[in-house]
Amino acid sequence: MAATKRKAEEKPAKKAQSSGNDRAAKRPRKEDDPAKTPREKPAAKEASTQKLLPKVSILQQEEKAFPRGGGSVLTPLEHKQIQIQATRDVLFEESGQKRPAKDGLEDGSDFECHSGEEEKKLKKKSKKTRSAKVATGEQAEKRLRVDGLKFKRLAPGVLILSQITHISAQELVVDLPNNLTGIVPITNISAQFTKKLEALANAVDKEKEDENDEDDADDDDVNLKDYFQIGQYLRTSVVSTSEESQGKDASKARKRIELTLEPQVTNKGISSSDVCPNCMLQASVKSVEDHGLIMALGLQESSVSGFVPKKELPDGFNISKVREGAVMLCSVIKLEQNGKVVKLSARLSKAGDASKVMTLQKAPTINSILPGAAVEVLISQTSSTSLAGKVMGMVDVAADIVHSGAGPRNTDIEAKYKIGEKVKARIIFMVTDGDSNVFGVSVLDHILTLSEHQSAMGKKPLEVLPLSATIEQAKIVNVESGLGLYVDVDVKGVPGFVHISRVADTKIDTLSKETGTYKSGTTHKARLVGYNAIDGLYLLSLEKSVIESPFLRIEDLPIGGLVKGKVERIVVNARGVGGIIVNLAPSISGLVPEMHLSDIHLQHPEKKFKVGINVPARVLSTDSDKHQVRLTLKKTLVNSDAAIWTSFNSIKSGDSSLGTIIKITPKGAIVQFYGNVIAFLPVSEMSDAFIADPAQHFRIGQVVNVHAKSVDAAAARMTVSCRLQTGADAAQDAAFEKVQVGDLVSGKVVAQSAEDITIDLQSGLRGILPIGHLTDGDDEKNKSAAKRMKDGKQLQDLLVLDVHDKRRSVALTAKPSLVKAVKAGNLVKSFGDVATDKSVNGFVRHITPDAVFVQFAGGVTGLLHKTQLTDELNKLPSFGLKRDASITAKVVKVDTASQRFFLSMKETTEATPTPTKASATPGSMSNPVDGKATTLDDFAIGKTTRAKVTSIKTSQLNVRLADGVQGRIDVSEAFAKFEDITDRKNPLKAFTAGDVLPVKVLGMHDARSHRFLPISHRGGKVPLFELSTKLATGDSIVSLDQVKLDTWYSGFVNNINDLCIWVNLSPNVRGRIDRMHLSEDISLLNDLENSFPIGSAIRVRTTNIDVAKQRLDLSAIEAAAALNFEDVTPGMIATGRVTKVTEHSVSVQLSDSVSGQVGLTELSDDFNEADPTSYNKNDVVRVCVLDVDKSNKRISLSTRPSKVLSSALSVKDKSLSSIDQLKSGDVVRGFVKNVAEVGVFVTLSYNLTAFVRVSELSDAYVKDWKADFEVDKLVTGKILNIDDKTVKMSLKPSVVSDDYVPLLSFIDLEVGEVVTGKIRKVEDFGVFIVVDNSHNVSGLCHKSEIAEQRVEDVKKLYSEGDAVKAMVLKVEPDKRRVSFGLKASYFEDGDDDEDDDDEGLHDADSDAGVDLDDEDAMSVDGGAQLDEDIELADDDDDDAESEDDDDDDDAAAEDESDEGDEMVDAPAAASTGALDVGGFDFSGTAALDAMSTPNDLNADSTTATKKKKKSKPAITTDLTDTLDFHGPRSSSDFERLLLSSPHDSSLWIQYMAFQLNLSEIEAARTIAERALKRINIREQEEKMNVWIALLNLENAYGTDDSLEDVYKRACEVQDPKDIGERLASIYIQSGKMSKADDLFLALTSKKQHTADPHLWLNFARFLFDSISPPSPTRARALLPRAMQSVPQHLHRDLVTSFAALEYKCTNGDAERGRTVFEGLHDTYPKRGDLWDQRVQLEISKQEWEVVRSVYERMTKVGMKKRRANFVFKKWLEFEEEHGTKKEVEKVKARAEEWVEKQAQKAEDMDQED
Repeated sequence: MAATKRKAEEKPAKKAQSSGNDRAAKRPRKEDDPAKTPREKPAAKEASTQKLLPKVSILQQEEKAFPRGGGSVLTPLEHKQIQIQATRDVLFEESGQKRPAKDGLEDGSDFECHSGEEEKKLKKKSKKTRSAKVATGEQAEKRLRVDGLKFKRLAPGVLILSQITHISAQELVVDLPNNLTGIVPITNISAQFTKKLEALANAVDKEKEDENDEDDADDDDVNLKDYFQIGQYLRTSVVSTSEESQGKDASKARKRIELTLEPQVTNKGISSSDVCPNCMLQASVKSVEDHGLIMALGLQESSVSGFVPKKELPDGFNISKVREGAVMLCSVIKLEQNGKVVKLSARLSKAGDASKVMTLQKAPTINSILPGAAVEVLISQTSSTSLAGKVMGMVDVAADIVHSGAGPRNTDIEAKYKIGEKVKARIIFMVTDGDSNVFGVSVLDHILTLSEHQSAMGKKPLEVLPLSATIEQAKIVNVESGLGLYVDVDVKGVPGFVHISRVADTKIDTLSKETGTYKSGTTHKARLVGYNAIDGLYLLSLEKSVIESPFLRIEDLPIGGLVKGKVERIVVNARGVGGIIVNLAPSISGLVPEMHLSDIHLQHPEKKFKVGINVPARVLSTDSDKHQVRLTLKKTLVNSDAAIWTSFNSIKSGDSSLGTIIKITPKGAIVQFYGNVIAFLPVSEMSDAFIADPAQHFRIGQVVNVHAKSVDAAAARMTVSCRLQTGADAAQDAAFEKVQVGDLVSGKVVAQSAEDITIDLQSGLRGILPIGHLTDGDDEKNKSAAKRMKDGKQLQDLLVLDVHDKRRSVALTAKPSLVKAVKAGNLVKSFGDVATDKSVNGFVRHITPDAVFVQFAGGVTGLLHKTQLTDELNKLPSFGLKRDASITAKVVKVDTASQRFFLSMKETTEATPTPTKASATPGSMSNPVDGKATTLDDFAIGKTTRAKVTSIKTSQLNVRLADGVQGRIDVSEAFAKFEDITDRKNPLKAFTAGDVLPVKVLGMHDARSHRFLPISHRGGKVPLFELSTKLATGDSIVSLDQVKLDTWYSGFVNNINDLCIWVNLSPNVRGRIDRMHLSEDISLLNDLENSFPIGSAIRVRTTNIDVAKQRLDLSAIEAAAALNFEDVTPGMIATGRVTKVTEHSVSVQLSDSVSGQVGLTELSDDFNEADPTSYNKNDVVRVCVLDVDKSNKRISLSTRPSKVLSSALSVKDKSLSSIDQLKSGDVVRGFVKNVAEVGVFVTLSYNLTAFVRVSELSDAYVKDWKADFEVDKLVTGKILNIDDKTVKMSLKPSVVSDDYVPLLSFIDLEVGEVVTGKIRKVEDFGVFIVVDNSHNVSGLCHKSEIAEQRVEDVKKLYSEGDAVKAMVLKVEPDKRRVSFGLKASYFEDGDDDEDDDDEGLHDADSDAGVDLDDEDAMSVDGGAQLDEDIELADDDDDDAESEDDDDDDDAAAEDESDEGDEMVDAPAAASTGALDVGGFDFSGTAALDAMSTPNDLNADSTTATKKKKKSKPAITTDLTDTLDFHGPRSSSDFERLLLSSPHDSSLWIQYMAFQLNLSEIEAARTIAERALKRINIREQEEKMNVWIALLNLENAYGTDDSLEDVYKRACEVQDPKDIGERLASIYIQSGKMSKADDLFLALTSKKQHTADPHLWLNFARFLFDSISPPSPTRARALLPRAMQSVPQHLHRDLVTSFAALEYKCTNGDAERGRTVFEGLHDTYPKRGDLWDQRVQLEISKQEWEVVRSVYERMTKVGMKKRRANFVFKKWLEFEEEHGTKKEVEKVKARAEEWVEKQAQKAEDMDQED
């Protein structure tokens, strides 16, 4: 015993020594003085201390489970702990500090076995009992501290045993020990699962898998419920933790714990050497085998995997449902001898008894002990709240108050567990604390057995007490002062817990067992708020607010139930208020969608539903996974007592309820109820009256009272009706049941539409009679008969064609042919009525290019092929037939098996072959070609006979074997050898009709499959034999099995497409040849149809044979190795196929795996010819490989002739492969690659790019320089320098060109010099001219110098961008001002010839049909705005200019001329006049402009034009350097112009007009198509001009179909609304008002267009004035529709514009306009613009008294001083012009009165201050 005692006291002795040495450095204590301390006293003190210490645990004497050599019984961990402790003591000794106490921990242990109350008692020890305190400290050093798992202790890497409690679409919710809950996102499952998610995410970018591949059918399923189960135990690792504060109460912050299940994380640190029996490993399913599961373990050795045998899976577990990536916690059975496979078991709960749980007996290292492992614990210490011990004599473990059973179950730990006793426990968490791990264990039965905790009755806890349940009497059984209350909820086996934060609504700091409201034994009312599956505890709340709360969870909300809430916030979206959020309970809010805010549409919902108000609502639906609640505030639903439909199973036919319409279609509406219940409301069930358009009678969001018509709960489908349920319904149903197909009925017309007539039959039954079924005649006769159909007219002898059960309607016909047939008993009502050679009557249902489908009664349909139509019908479009046209035909064939029959309209002699004597006897025949055969049986397979050629086609010979016996010889069976073919393109040319050939019978030809079959498969009355001229056995290839790989055969082209051609080796064997494998001659590959016509012969070689898939790949060239990326080298010449063409490059595919790109610079040796659009997809081209970028797998190619054909060819733009080929001073060309803020990047070659700074772009300053440099523009520049692989270039003409002429500057101008220029700006006092070829030198030409006569309005003569010729009149160098003159007299001397030339230019233009000065024509660039006259603007400067204003003009001109040296905006391109060729308007807006322009404006325009022609000198424009002076006069002239201006739409349109004058309509179309292709895609305005011109052309010279085709194409690439409005203008101009009307209707019916108010205004103006007869009623009806589509902020302007139309339009009503304006004034009384616009409109109507009354009212509205000055000024001007002196004085008096009132108000305010 002495030895044992010394061994036990060895380490305390060391510590005592250390403590004594440390105290020696301090001031000596009284008790420490040995002189004053008796010798007996320490012994007594020691004895007293021994009484306080507990008995030494037997654990101290147990032999360690991990012995090591060297004689030491200490483990490496203990050595490490001793070393750390010694180092710590030394550090404190050196620093002279007292070593901080660790609450008496022994060896740095992390556990302490006492409760919070015991800690407080220890802290309260007085100084007088210092000796006892020392003893207590020594005792504490031998005790373990027990801390349960807390949120603050969680750090990344902490391992925890968890149990799944909820599975959603995106995450797993797991319970953790100690009332904690964690989240496992879907991305933290396993590596296999993550790969599956990534594959799904990338599925959009990948090609679809083979349709026959069904192995991966389950791979797309990522439903977590298929991978995991509720209650499943797993080991989790903490990834992160976070807290989100909830309101002001920080103590109730929402804690989020993110976890992971990945085995490589949860098994981290484990190697194969650590694996031992009964240790726990987490594994993910790697693959599913028949005999078990292969698992991924995530160990350090990646080669080690796990295997779960099928018998080791849980009971009832279906292995076929296991998915790859699923994660399981498994127990190790053994490690196989090879060390590569670990045998596992997933039957964790197979031992229901805790005593039978298999524990971990031996462990190689501490790494084997992980959460989930069952262990035997040697108890070393116990307390009232916890127990602690050791595992295998090494690892300290402890069970806290919950998992020891002390707290919730009030277990006496000290009595139940004795020190030295071994108990079974399971590791539930492992926390790393410094260098050691802290383990927590649980001794609870359900944790030991890894099963779900159950009550004593064997039920799940939540089945006994559901969540949110209220417990009337919850008895407190245990109190933990700082933790909470443990209560009894009267459920045996399941205690409850109330956390201290949930005890009361107010904060409670501490609790007491003996005193207070919540002492032990008291009972309280509680609410169940949760359940923790790991702890086995109900989680309760005693808070009054929680107990009284109606809902704690979304699941508590009853769907369809009434709730009360408070408006939390308003949801705002792009359309305005999108809904409101209503708070129902703490942490529960619901959304009220905009349609459910009210029974009516609210314009301003925010005014009614203010934040904070209480509202009653009804729950529409809930989604707990997404935490979503939908509510309704509709009073109709909230206050309704109607049945609540929440499930299809509870609905029966005839039940009624209220629903909300959520979608409207032409066929009906979708009605939504509660939950997921929706139903379809057919249009026939919407009302007892006929409804043509449901949208006109119902709206989205409307509540309707419906009753169920039919319910299919299994399919979740239901049909409802709004019609009243009366006794008439039963009568109608009975009448509907009586109606049969083929009955003759009578009825009364009740409604009529453009397509059909509604007939009222008996008992309210409705029938539909199409217009096309009124007569047997054409459309005109049917329409004429329809006009005679008036409401109420009685109709007799109506035939029932079909009965529609779902729609409860009857299809009728009045066709006399069908009525006659039913009376004669010949009507086809079912397939059984069809018989061969029977004449039948029907009508056209559908027409295809090859056949007509004929319909009969009962939906029976027959096929009438075009070969069975008469020759006359075959010549007509659509065979001269239309839908519903009457047909009489004869049945020629009936296929009973497939329920099909075929018809013929030919005469009997044509429809069936003329019978011969031979055919009279079955099987006999006459006149055989071979003279021997007597019956068909003589033509057996393999039989050799003779046949006579009757006709020759491209791919077969038609032959005759005997009279009535036909045969065919496929081209592939016509030649025995390929060498026998003389004409490869037309092999059958060698045969002529009448040739008699020896043939061999192959079988019967099947016309459907184009294959031949054995004789036993004869079909049809007339047999067709498949024959062959190859008489030798084995020459014919009967099936694909006979074809050999890499063998040459004779093939014959059967079909051609863009990528390949199909070749027949025999009638039964067909293969495909890829386009690239047809020939090595590229010229043949770009025109397959001519190079390889149908029937042509090709020598082919087999490259691939797949008999299973019946696929045969062929090649017509010699075998060559497939080109791989590694085989491609620079300089290689290859053949490729164009796969993609863009504006920048051409993509070329060289092989199946290799492709490259040809850039702009490599398309041609001359950059002018570099046009990617000249290539088409699938073109075959020869390319040269320039560069191979292996790292990025990119290949640069070239199609330059100098690279591909011969290097001796001329090269204008050399190919640059490296920067070394450039040097400073080189002039090169390139294409603009990018336009940046700092300059322009120019592509010089495939790998060289030059940079041009902004200062190097032009010699002149250009303000908007980016507009001059578009991407892909060809530019010429000079290399400035090359530095660090950077090429810098200049595009300045002065740098690039040697012939550069310097630009004019200010000092170069002289008085009297004549210059040319352009109008830069137009002012009332003159025009500013910028001189051509100058440094933006500009000056003023005063209006007095513009013409010989006085100019009233300069803007009518000139506009910005006009080209002019001017004379310099004055130069002021000091002010840098120039004055110009434009008078004709300045140019009379010496310029006569030029004038003559100018006149000639005008004449030339007139001859070409182009009037460049015709201002009445619309401009090509879009014309006037369609609604420009509707927008009214204030014009405060209406006074005319006078001569006295010249001085002011000069002053203003001085300011303008100062800008001469500054950069100005580039003038807009001059608008080219519209082309007028025989009334042909290219602009597309002339008509609507005419609508928008009053007649007097047209007159002024004409006058101004005449003045302009007299006074303005002719301007000469030099279009190109080589074009003659008189402009384009021929096609070649236009082509030359287009070379320099390919993107100028006006030039293209002039070219079109030129061709139209020559009556070359097709040429004009071709030019338009060229223009659309040539003009750059960025020039949308230019393209739009060409489209409008093309629409004009088709409208004037084309057909409706051609115009429709152009319109559709234009809409695809341009704004459909703009195109539509332009086409409408064209229709109006050409007098096609009905088409314009239809087009406007189509535009306003498309939602994407209706938001534009201009569209509605143009339509309204058209209806007011243009259409004949005018329709103002329709125009006014547009306003309500427009208000629903136009954005709300434009409503005021829209209403104002419609009111203005009433004034302006000829057929408008001014009184209506006044009424509208009155409403606007009431709504916006202070909107001055509305008042001003009203005044202008009233003045236009000359309603002087109304104008005065408006001014009177304006003065009474509150106005500011500035506004008042304007109003009184305008009023005074009006009275001076239209009133009397008395009225003028009245206005002045009113103005003075207003001023006095304002002054009085100001004085009153001053006095108040």
